[in-house]
Amino acid sequence: MMQETSLIAKQIHPASLIKRMLVGSIIALVLIVVFLLSAGASNPEWGKLWILKPLIIVPLAGAAGGFFFHLINRYQGGWKKVLALLCSVIIYIILLWLGTVLGLNGTLWN
Repeated sequence: MMQETSLIAKQIHPASLIKRMLVGSIIALVLIVVFLLSAGASNPEWGKLWILKPLIIVPLAGAAGGFFFHLINRYQGGWKKVLALLCSVIIYIILLWLGTVLGLNGTLWN
């Protein structure tokens, strides 16, 4: 039992996990900022701070995508590495899309 928990703890490297989550959230933040800047004028019914919702939710979804990328992408070579990379990119895109929908719900996404 003790060996299993130490094995799991050794497999998750906190520095690389934080780095991948930061990269995922920065990519998401850049994408949502570009989208919001290109959207134009906002509706006065939304209030003054409506922009904070997508600027918080979308990078959190990107960080979750980086977390799943770290968990899935552990193989060293061959077709398993390619399959893991493809699956993690698809999961990241899905999480980014869901975060964008949740962040823009009630404002730009009707």
